Amino acid sequence: MRPQIIDRSRDQEFMHLALALAAEGAAMGEVPVGAVLVQHGQVIGQGFNRPIIDSDPSAHAEMVAIRAAAKSASNYRLPGSTLYVTLEPCSMCAGLIVHSRVSRVVYGALEPKAGVVQSQGQFFGQGFLNHRVMVEGGVLAQECGQILSDFFRARRAKG
Repeated sequence: MRPQIIDRSRDQEFMHLALALAAEGAAMGEVPVGAVLVQHGQVIGQGFNRPIIDSDPSAHAEMVAIRAAAKSASNYRLPGSTLYVTLEPCSMCAGLIVHSRVSRVVYGALEPKAGVVQSQGQFFGQGFLNHRVMVEGGVLAQECGQILSDFFRARRAKG
């Protein structure tokens, strides 16, 4: 098997798009996390957190973006794709990433309480998984963390 060539030249561009989606979610009262799924240089799915709006605890940004991409591609598997997400994925989203065969995850800020890529374990490195995911963290980490900090600071100020 040939090694996959990774194009990192547009990582910040796609993360900025994910940040814009996070801001859209924040404006609706959702925790500001945004996600963009890219395949062959094209956005095929995107979303922001919407568990409150949709009354759906699974409606994390990653889930919304991957569902949209799968529908767009008419395929539940998304090989060769990269998921850009503003916050380190949780266990639910990490499982979805593996099952949908996303090739690469690029995230911004760490999630110290529930992130399973780095903070609370290295989920994608587990030997029992039948798919390997490449990971890159810390892309626009400051900006991704700041939108969350600002959101929660404003929420606390409201009481």
